[in-house]
Amino acid sequence: MKQSFFGLLKKIIQTGIGKGRLLMATTGLGIAMLLLLLSIQMHTDFDQLLYNQQNQNESVDFLVINKKITNDMMGQSDKSVFTPQEIADIKKQPFTAAFGFITANQYKVTAAAPGDLHFYTEMFFEAVPDTFIDVKSEDWKWQAGDNTIPIILPNDFLNLYNFGYALSQGLPQISQETIKALPMKITISKGLLTQEFTGRIVGFSDRITSFLVPGSFMEWANGKFGNGVEIAPSRVIIKTKDPSNPVLVKYLEDKGYSTNQDKLKYSKTKVIVQTIVSVIGFFGLILLIFALLVFSMFIQVVIASCKREIQLLVTLGTAPRQLQRYLMRQFVPLYIFTTIISLLFITLLQWKAAAILANMKLSVSSWISPATGGAALLVMVLVYIVNLQSVKRYINEIS
Repeated sequence: MKQSFFGLLKKIIQTGIGKGRLLMATTGLGIAMLLLLLSIQMHTDFDQLLYNQQNQNESVDFLVINKKITNDMMGQSDKSVFTPQEIADIKKQPFTAAFGFITANQYKVTAAAPGDLHFYTEMFFEAVPDTFIDVKSEDWKWQAGDNTIPIILPNDFLNLYNFGYALSQGLPQISQETIKALPMKITISKGLLTQEFTGRIVGFSDRITSFLVPGSFMEWANGKFGNGVEIAPSRVIIKTKDPSNPVLVKYLEDKGYSTNQDKLKYSKTKVIVQTIVSVIGFFGLILLIFALLVFSMFIQVVIASCKREIQLLVTLGTAPRQLQRYLMRQFVPLYIFTTIISLLFITLLQWKAAAILANMKLSVSSWISPATGGAALLVMVLVYIVNLQSVKRYINEIS
């Protein structure tokens, strides 16, 4: 009797109407699961692109910040410096992982190149804490009495000379190796007080666009040639874990601060990607809810279609729990099949995306993330629990 009932019940499930509803529910579940897994995997990939050490440009973690110069501030240099309150506010921001002052010189600096280069220019020096410098050199040190000043130049400066000034003036272009080997005559003066040094270029920075000297030299020189008054900094440098953080970008805009906008360019991209991921995830959740509703309707129709047989079987002594287990065995393979197909599809997309990004010198894992796999398992368990509750409710109603 039980075997004939189970055979009848299976036949009812596979009728035309039942197949249509079942196909619709399974398709909805599959699409919902795909969208959910896709949004989670996209979020993981974007995090890898931003924070993976293989993708990070070391310089994007450091931002040199200054105030925007407006027409109202022109001629009032005191308005371009940071007050102690403003400095304290920057330090306490959650995006500030480290903070440093950029100390400017308080004296006149000139540089002259030796030989036939006929290079002479007025320039300036700045100093930052060594932990913020991207050039590592054993020569980066100075102490009182040394006549040689180690100097770090910005790469942009050398490029401007080689591809702008030198070509237009008919001067020879200079390689990094050559300019490092050339001693420069550095003259520091303030009023009648003058002293000459030999400048040695020890490296080129991509991080800080300035002429850097060791902090020990800056402190000594400002003490000897300066006015004896400590000047508030007009530029500061911070280390941040995420230069694309929208909170950081909004803070700089609200405060009227400026930095290298190129380093913030990922902020808008991040917001767009997060919005797309959120929309995909939202539609995935909506579809998942509809899929659960359709499954519930399908279960109700199936049970209603064999109501008499169920009541008869219960009257003859069949436990409702046996009927529940039988019905769930009809659905569980669908859950597993849908989950496997969804994971295979996401894995294929991930493998293809990793290959495309690799050609762009960007690195993401070729495999789906544990979060994606965990989400697939969670959805499958959720669908099982919801449908089990539906089966229990409808079986109990008619038995």
